[in-house]
Amino acid sequence: MRTDVENGLYIAESTKVVQRAINAGHSPRSFLLAQKHLGQLVAEFNRFPDAPIFIGDDAQLQDLVGFHLHRGAMASMNRPAPLDLDEVLAASSRVAILEDIADHTNLGAIIRSASGLGIDAVLLTPKCVDPWYRRSARVSMGTVFDLPWVRLESWPQDIERLRAHGYRMLAMELTENAVPLNEIQLSAGEKAAMILGNEGRGVTDEALAAVDTTVIIPMHREVDSLNVGAASAIAFWHLCSSPR
Repeated sequence: MRTDVENGLYIAESTKVVQRAINAGHSPRSFLLAQKHLGQLVAEFNRFPDAPIFIGDDAQLQDLVGFHLHRGAMASMNRPAPLDLDEVLAASSRVAILEDIADHTNLGAIIRSASGLGIDAVLLTPKCVDPWYRRSARVSMGTVFDLPWVRLESWPQDIERLRAHGYRMLAMELTENAVPLNEIQLSAGEKAAMILGNEGRGVTDEALAAVDTTVIIPMHREVDSLNVGAASAIAFWHLCSSPR
């Protein structure tokens, strides 16, 4: 939520996500968990003895937070300082740009695929939902804490900043001049960034006008496209299987 961002916090939900956040160097403000899960976070409690621990049974926790607490644990976490865009671009060679993704579940799934398949960093446009929102982080299985991400401030003008770092700009969208993804070949040392668009609208015309190539995934049986989460995994695998 925007209020969480302004207050410098986010909520990590489930013991696995809490542990991955802490292992990534994030510090907790407080813990909230069911009694039966107390033993799973002992190491984290010992690392942060000043963080309050609130314990209850499942019914009490659901009444408190307003929903079933997934796997019985959550923590209020301090947000680290944002990463520098130019530093991230300089250190990367495969980048995903998520344009106005509106669904937290989709965002979490995309980030999990990006992390697992070898994408170096994720860039978010200003209207994209928060990757550290509890549902996004949980669906990502906590991989969002290990994958560098930056929220862009000027979109699509920031495409020129990627070009200045040597990135070949790609966008996945159904257009008349789109090229099949399998025809995109990257040379060793070549950098590439793939734009994935909003679930309903797709990639904006402004972004499409600024990219080098528009790509599609060849489909069969009159199916014209895939969900953005599924499409992203295919795109990431193809980009990351090329030599770096």
